[in-house]
Amino acid sequence: MNDRPKIIFLYALICLIWGTTWLVIKIGLETMPPLFSAGCRFTLASAVLYAYVKMAKIPIPFDARMKKFYVTVAFYSFSVPFALVYWGEQHISSGLTAVLFGIYPFSVALFSYIFLPSEKLNPSKIAGIVLGFLGVFIIFANDIHMNDTKAAWGMAAVVASAVMQAYSVIVIKKEAHLVSPFVTLLMPTALSSVALLASSLALENLSAVSFTPAAVFSISYLAIIGSIVTFVSYFWLLKHMEAVILALSAFITPIIAVVVGVLLNHESFSSQMAAGAACVLSGIIIANAAELRRVLSNSKPRHP
Repeated sequence: MNDRPKIIFLYALICLIWGTTWLVIKIGLETMPPLFSAGCRFTLASAVLYAYVKMAKIPIPFDARMKKFYVTVAFYSFSVPFALVYWGEQHISSGLTAVLFGIYPFSVALFSYIFLPSEKLNPSKIAGIVLGFLGVFIIFANDIHMNDTKAAWGMAAVVASAVMQAYSVIVIKKEAHLVSPFVTLLMPTALSSVALLASSLALENLSAVSFTPAAVFSISYLAIIGSIVTFVSYFWLLKHMEAVILALSAFITPIIAVVVGVLLNHESFSSQMAAGAACVLSGIIIANAAELRRVLSNSKPRHP
């Protein structure tokens, strides 16, 4: 069975959805502190996932190896990284967040080279990553500024989150073939929801929390669409794609974010943004050069 159409569709889907999540996180942070907001997101996500897993009768392996896997993914992919992103976005712009998160594909490439010898890091991939990062930088060059002294810590938080999530991708790539993508997401998000809400109770002032319609929308959208749909798709794609190529989606999501801003907020689309987008797309094409050559060669008509 040819999985290419499904791979293309899911890749485009996660880019489209994650291109909107930076803005929706900002909406939730208007009336909720960061740890509490992230904790509510993963509580709802894990509850919906648990109901689906039980209804679909998907087995949940719980041996020693899988317990270690669940805890590792919870720590490196959800609890700490999302706490860092939510906290960091309070102090830096969404544009700067997008640029800083561009370290993610670089980190995935490095960890893949170290831990996944089957995935070769060739010059095309390196050039594609560099071009993609340059494109994101060009798009948001005018938004790269520090508002106050906390901005430096916000920047460090986003970078740390990206590196941690990159390492988690390698762990999932090596181990997730043992379990359904729904379970790969369920157990870590359940653990992370407990950790985040407990941390919120200990560290944050919850007296001002307000579940406004915007806050409820933020939690619901991020839990169902921004977590379940995207991460289940992402984990499935990890079984069918190289981790480095999949990580390049982090360069496409900022373009989606810009398009969303143009369409919904009537923001201007400048020639600078167009140049950055062209640079990103060129990088994606170059990084996938080997696969594109293979597809084109297979599509050529064969003559007797």
